[in-house]
This record gives sequence, structure tokens and C-alpha cells, in this order.
Amino acid sequence: MDWLDRVAKLRQWKSNEVRAPHKPLLLLYALGSFQQDADSELRYSVVEEELKRLLVEYGPPNPTTPAYPFHHLVSDGVWEVRTDRGQGSPGTGIRVLRSSGATGRLVPELRKALTKEPSLLGRMARVLLDVNFPPSLHTDLCEAVGLDLELAETAPVAGLLGEAETAARRQRDRRMREMVLTAYEFQCAFCGYDGMLGASSVGLEAAHVRWWSYDGPDEVDNGLCLCSLHHKLFDKGILGLGEGHRILVSQRFVGRSEASRQHVLALAGRPVIGPQSGVPSVAERHREWHSREVFHGEPRATAAGTAVPTG
Repeated sequence: MDWLDRVAKLRQWKSNEVRAPHKPLLLLYALGSFQQDADSELRYSVVEEELKRLLVEYGPPNPTTPAYPFHHLVSDGVWEVRTDRGQGSPGTGIRVLRSSGATGRLVPELRKALTKEPSLLGRMARVLLDVNFPPSLHTDLCEAVGLDLELAETAPVAGLLGEAETAARRQRDRRMREMVLTAYEFQCAFCGYDGMLGASSVGLEAAHVRWWSYDGPDEVDNGLCLCSLHHKLFDKGILGLGEGHRILVSQRFVGRSEASRQHVLALAGRPVIGPQSGVPSVAERHREWHSREVFHGEPRATAAGTAVPTG
């Protein structure tokens, strides 16, 4: 059985380009639990709060419940649920999942495959990450689900990648970083940072506005040159782009230090720096996708006391 292909093609609800990473998040959580204890079972009433936090932090902005992936992941053939009454999920009702003692775990065939081939766990996790999340979030997400990817992952031998891994690792355009950094004249579009080490820029990255894992193109009008800090905050939905290409800062972000005020809170309402003349700025369709699918909550007011419209 091709487990990599199966996890790469998890059936997810999709409508109007809406993000729905609920199943991948639950499966990553299950892989992390398996890595720590191969015999572990996840009782819904025990893990519900942790799964909620994962969905809040790494899921779409709209509120949701872990009850849906807990039940629906069964249909993908990688997850099983049993209750105090026996095998089978009781449905997506939160109360019945709690009261019935609903417990989930990886199906026996997958547990057997992971035990027989330990490197499979890391490869499955990598496919789930590559298909559903931007690289800037991979390390934090693995830590959040208790998954030691470095321990789990064995570098695949060249030429032996499976079809699912090849699809998940579709080649990015290597020119993307150079094109975006050049377009923004090697400075962060949010704060203006432009550090160099000799002739090389340091701490600057090409951020996809619409995530590459969600069909975001490797094109300048889907990119921003951002410093490492603001790239991470942009991908976490703390920062965003509003109408008129002004910077959004989420009301949910809390920072009390002078550093937080200076490097994050003070950005609210500022215009994006760049790109240079003749280069397309971020396309409206990509900006709108990020505002709808990534940015969390409402934007903070600017120094003048008005909130930047998200569009």
C-alpha cells in the first residue's frame, strides 16, 4: 500500500480556495504521538483542547472544531475510531465523542508499516507539511505536535522518491528568491531591513503571499521580500496586507516590550516598501487570498486611530 500517496491525497473539503488543513493537522499529531509511543491511543476528550489550539494557530481564521477531522479522517484509510461500545466513530457531535469515550489511532496496517520501516514516518510527515503548509511553519508545527522530524527522517536515496513525494516536492522556481529580492531592492517590504554579509544579503527571504502549497505561483506578483521575523509573522497570520498595500497587524497579537512595539505593532497601517518602478506589486487575488485564509482576526488601528481595511 502506498501510504505516501494516501496522505498526499487526503480528502479535504474545498470551496472557493478555502484552506481546510484539519485532517493533515490531526494526522501530524497522530504521527507525533506514534513516534513517542507506538501503542498510544488518542482519546477525544483528552486531546480535544490540544487539537483546538493547533487548529487556531495553524488552521484558517474561521472557528472550527477538531470533532470533524477526528471523525472524517476515518474515510481516508489511515485512521480508526472506536468507542466504549466498540469499533466505529459515533459521528461529529462533540458531546457524543466525549461521552462515548471515542478514541482514535492510526490503522493497524499503517502502524505495522511504520514499525517495519521507521523512515516512513518522517517521509509521511514531510509530504503532509509540503502539501499543506509553507516551509516557514514546518519547524514550529513539528514542535507543536511533538514530532522530531530530524530523528524520524532519513534522506531518501536519489531517484527513489515515490510519486506522492515527487508531487509534494514539485520543483519551485529557483529564480523566485532572486526575482523577488531584486524587485524589492534587497530590503524588507515591511520594515526596510537590508542587512548584508559582504556581497550577500542575510536574513531576507522571498515570501509567497498565496502559499505555494495552495497553488501560489512562483511569480513576483505573488511575492514579498521580507526579513526572517516578518516572514514568519506573515505566514502565521499576525501580519497581512490590506487595501492600498498597507500592512495589517492582527488585534490578536500581544507584545508588551519595546521590541514588539517597534518591530510589529508600529507597522499597522504603514505602506509596503516597494517594489521598484516597473515591477508588479502583489496581485489583488493573492492579497485577498491571504487576508481571507491566513490573516487572523481583525486588524489593529493605525496610529491615527483607524483600522486598515482588509478588503
